[in-house]
Amino acid sequence: MQDGTTGLWWIRRYGGIVVVQDPSEAEFSEMPATALMYLTPDYVLRLNQMAPLLVQLANGYPPGQAQ
Repeated sequence: MQDGTTGLWWIRRYGGIVVVQDPSEAEFSEMPATALMYLTPDYVLRLNQMAPLLVQLANGYPPGQAQ
């Protein structure tokens, strides 16, 4: 398991939300692909979808909930 995947494992272990970039569009696809081999993330998103999700989560709104 690589460092990034290990970090995601610890995030998951302590109740955090795991977000992984879609490997098909990642510059280094092996990084998110490795994460997907070892974990089931909460979200697998394209890069342009990540910021809106993170803003929603930071503001306490689950995705799909009105803001």
